[in-house]
Amino acid sequence: MQRSAAVAPSGADGSADGGAGSIWEHKPWWCQPWTILLTGVVAVLFSWLLLHRWWITLPLGLAVLAWWTLFLVIVPAAWLQAARSNHSAADHTAQEQAARQG
Repeated sequence: MQRSAAVAPSGADGSADGGAGSIWEHKPWWCQPWTILLTGVVAVLFSWLLLHRWWITLPLGLAVLAWWTLFLVIVPAAWLQAARSNHSAADHTAQEQAARQG
């Protein structure tokens, strides 16, 4: 059975080490943590400064927190877990092939 390498790319140095590399190395500038944070802060700030309605700003703030949690916590953690899983699967496959040949 062959596993897809597209699930979690290897590190920037070409290793499949779970500690090497980062999801952010594979994202464009507009999808980096600083832009995600800045966009959320600006959206909530402008909502309050322009509208002065807490019943609009509060749900927007909660949506921004959910967005941050998803894209700054959950997705990177899942990516790292998939990278480690692919690394251990590759090690296991290499060991099986070495055992068959030797």
